[in-house]
Amino acid sequence: MKRGSGFSFHVTVVIAAIAFIYFSTVFVFIDQWFGIWSSPGMLNAVFFTVVAVMCISNYALAIYTDPGQGGDLRYCQKCSLYKPPRAHHCRICNRCILRMDHHCVWMNNCVGHANYKIFFIFVMYAVVACIYSLVLLAGSITIDSPKDDQLSEGSYRVVYIISGLILVPLSLALGFFLCWHFYLILQNKTTIEYQEGVRAMCVAEKGGYVYSHPYDLGAYENLIAVLGPNVLYWLLPSTKHIDSGLRFRTSFDNVPRTPVSK
Repeated sequence: MKRGSGFSFHVTVVIAAIAFIYFSTVFVFIDQWFGIWSSPGMLNAVFFTVVAVMCISNYALAIYTDPGQGGDLRYCQKCSLYKPPRAHHCRICNRCILRMDHHCVWMNNCVGHANYKIFFIFVMYAVVACIYSLVLLAGSITIDSPKDDQLSEGSYRVVYIISGLILVPLSLALGFFLCWHFYLILQNKTTIEYQEGVRAMCVAEKGGYVYSHPYDLGAYENLIAVLGPNVLYWLLPSTKHIDSGLRFRTSFDNVPRTPVSK
C-alpha cells in the first residue's frame, strides 16, 4: 500500500517551516553576517544546503516508505491477518505495522520496521539544521553590519523574530525527541514496547520477578540492528540491512541450553 498520498495539513506545515528556515538562514542570516557572495558566506550556504537537502530527502523517504506490513503467527481481529511479533495494529492506517513505533501525524504515515532508520536520521539532520540556523541567527545579530538600519526597521526584523520563535522551541523539542529515540535504539525498544515494558515491570515487581526486555541484545548489537553493520552508512537512508520484519532475535537466543541428563 502506498503511504503518504493525499493532502495532509501537518505535512504542509512541516514543508512550509523547512522552506522558511532555509531561505531565512541562507538569504538573511548568512548574508547579514558574512555576505552571501563572500568565501565564508558561500561555504556556510553550501554546508547548510547539504544539511537541508539531507533533512528534506529523509523526510520525504520517511513519508513515502511503507513502514512494513505482514502476516504470521498471531491473528489480528481488526484487519483479519496474522500478526508477527512486535507488530501492532494502527487504527489510523487501519492495518498492522511491523515493529510499529508510533503513527506520526507530521509525516501522515506510521513509523515502523522499514522506515524507522530513515525517520531517525531525518530527526538528526533536522536537529543539526535547527541548531546551525540558530548559531547563524545569533551571529548575524551580534555582528556589526552596514545593513543594521534596514534590519531594525525593515522586514528583516520580522524574519528574525519569527525565526527565533520557530527555531528555539523546535530545537529543544527535536533535540529531546532525538535523545529519546537514541535511548530506545540502545535498548532495542519501540515507543509502544517501552510503554508495555513499564506496565510489565510493575506487574513483575508485584509478583517478585525482574522484568527484562526480550529483544535487548546489548547496546552495540541494538545499534547495528537499526542503523546497519556498516558505520559508513549510518548517516544515509540505507535500509538494505533490514530483513522481513516477521521475526527478531531475542536475548534468549544467545543463552546456551542446559543439557538434559539421561
